[in-house]
Amino acid sequence: MKVVYVNEEWCLGCHLCEYECAFANSGDTDMVRALKDREIFPRIRVEDGENDVHFAVNCRHCRDALCVKSCIAGALSKTEEGAVVIDREKCVGCFTCVAVCPYGAIMPDAEGKAAQKCALCTDNLMGEPQCVKHCPNRAIVFEDRG
Repeated sequence: MKVVYVNEEWCLGCHLCEYECAFANSGDTDMVRALKDREIFPRIRVEDGENDVHFAVNCRHCRDALCVKSCIAGALSKTEEGAVVIDREKCVGCFTCVAVCPYGAIMPDAEGKAAQKCALCTDNLMGEPQCVKHCPNRAIVFEDRG
């Protein structure tokens, strides 16, 4: 299955992927209107490490996903393709999935009432992962690494 990977050696730490992700999942068609003067809640997060190393934290869509197994409400599931997705209508905001994710890739949404994570842009109208499409240094890729 193709998922989003980050090649840390190419990441500039520009955080553009975070803005593209927040915009893609905002439901708005105008980036300025969607993000200007607002705190963003992207589903991918760039961490700035030591020695000018930057890396993005995002869902790995694990084959044996602990988050899916631990969800008390049944809000997390896997698609036929293997992507881990959240049904926001079912999520009760217990954040057990946040606690068990080994990658720290699940986080509270903007309201703090439900969990959110990368769904590979399958739940918006953008089609392909926008973080990949707009990474200026091509550090973020969408590929199957087996």
